[in-house]
Amino acid sequence: MRIGEIASVVGVTTRAVRHYHHLGLLPEPERQGNGYRDYSLRHAVVLARIRRLTELGLGLAEVRDVLADDAGKDLVEVLTELDEDLARQEAAIRERRARLRALLESEGGVSAEGPVSAELAALFRGMGDRMGDLADSPMAVKDREMLAFIEATAPEEERERLLGMLTDALGAPGALERAASAYALLDDLADADPDDPRVEEAARALAACVPADMVPEDTDVHEGDHGGFLRAFYADFAPAQAEAIRRTMRIVQEREGRG
Repeated sequence: MRIGEIASVVGVTTRAVRHYHHLGLLPEPERQGNGYRDYSLRHAVVLARIRRLTELGLGLAEVRDVLADDAGKDLVEVLTELDEDLARQEAAIRERRARLRALLESEGGVSAEGPVSAELAALFRGMGDRMGDLADSPMAVKDREMLAFIEATAPEEERERLLGMLTDALGAPGALERAASAYALLDDLADADPDDPRVEEAARALAACVPADMVPEDTDVHEGDHGGFLRAFYADFAPAQAEAIRRTMRIVQEREGRG
């Protein structure tokens, strides 16, 4: 049989046959005088076995183990490991689907910043319900995006601490009203210069909304000028807004005796 014939009989492509030759899974047949490979029934049997093993989900390295005479693993062991791996994948898929259902069935639907946890989504909804149109201000949107980013990247223990801190802070009397006022002041700085006198007012208004532990002790408020995450963070704001946020972090640190 020629390569096209054996590929057709077994139900694979000629490219796959050549790839198996290259990897050493399928022995190269002898060539006839005209240069064509001459495949035997034995080649077809091995090729069919390779196809069955890959359809079960085995990687080609595992197929090599099964086919090798001196394989460290026999077929039963390889298939047992594959079955255990598939069971883990099934469990992971069930967990992911449960999380998706919880998001899709949650009250208020999926937030624009989502997917986020049900707890953070509830916090966002509460802000929207109580802040009205100001909940959609550019600065409020950036704030929610940053909170979603932190939740997605922080360790689980830190996420829980952050969520508890925000829930307590925003649940305090007048907290959302103060936040709305700070957002409005920051929005007004979109086209201002960093030395605009309104920068200090916006910084103090925002600092009044920020829990002390939101600014870690070792935070260098000027790190944004020298690279790193804060540089990218500040660059996402207009110059006057970035300056107001720098001052906010400095005010919070000084307020806690860390400045």
